[in-house]
This record gives sequence, C-alpha cells and structure tokens, in this order.
Amino acid sequence: MELILKQDVQNVGFKDDIVTVKNGYGRNFLIPQGFAQLATSSAKKVLAENLKQRAHKEAKVVADAQATAEALKAIEIKITAKAGGEKLFGSITNIDIADALAKGGQAIDRKFITSGIVKRTGKYTANVRLHRDVIIELPYEIVAE
Repeated sequence: MELILKQDVQNVGFKDDIVTVKNGYGRNFLIPQGFAQLATSSAKKVLAENLKQRAHKEAKVVADAQATAEALKAIEIKITAKAGGEKLFGSITNIDIADALAKGGQAIDRKFITSGIVKRTGKYTANVRLHRDVIIELPYEIVAE
C-alpha cells in the first residue's frame, strides 16, 4: 500500500515521503491516526506542487537546525545518578538527556534523541535528529552522586 506521510513516523519515513507499507499497518494504524493518507495520483500531484513551493522555506529550516546543532555542541552534559561503584541504581534514558538539555537552555523533544538505555557511569554519545538532514552526535557523561 502506498501512502503519503503527513508527519514523521519513526522507522517508516519523514513527513511528505511516499512510502510503501503493509496493507494492515496502513489501513489500521497510519491512516486512522492521521499519520498518512492514500497516495492516489491526485494526492501525488498536490504533494509535488506543495514540495515545489516549500523548497525555499526548507533552506531556512535547515539553517535553523544547523544553528541549534552548534548550540547543542557547546553544551557540556553531565548527568548525576545514584550508583554503587560503576553500576547505576536504575538507568539513564533519552528522557534524562532531554531534561539535561532543557536545563542547559535547549529544549529538544525526547523522541528525537536516540541513546539507548545506559546502566553504568562513564562517557557516552547520543544521536539527536533536529531535521531529516541534520543529525548530530551529542557526547554526555554520567557521574555518580
């Protein structure tokens, strides 16, 4: 089933992409949730026209994402957590990284941060997707309280 995505869907595609998914996934989840619409010939023509009109606006969005990326690289992230030796009591997830970034002055939604679950102290990196073309590696450190 061919669909046009109305917004970014993780592991499927980005907004305004034409994707092919299984019939049940499209019919039972993506379309009812408002994440996608059927890719008919008329919908494809409308999408092409919209993309053409939006092309110059996209350059400004990418430039803003690049500026945010530079600001994020300047922030040094240290997350303190309770630990016994090097092993943490609990774990550090992308929610904790998003909170640390918010304290540093950059509010990034947690679903755009990919870090995995960390259960030990040390230095790690997380991937932050600011735009489909702008993905940065963000170093952070976990220290014991």
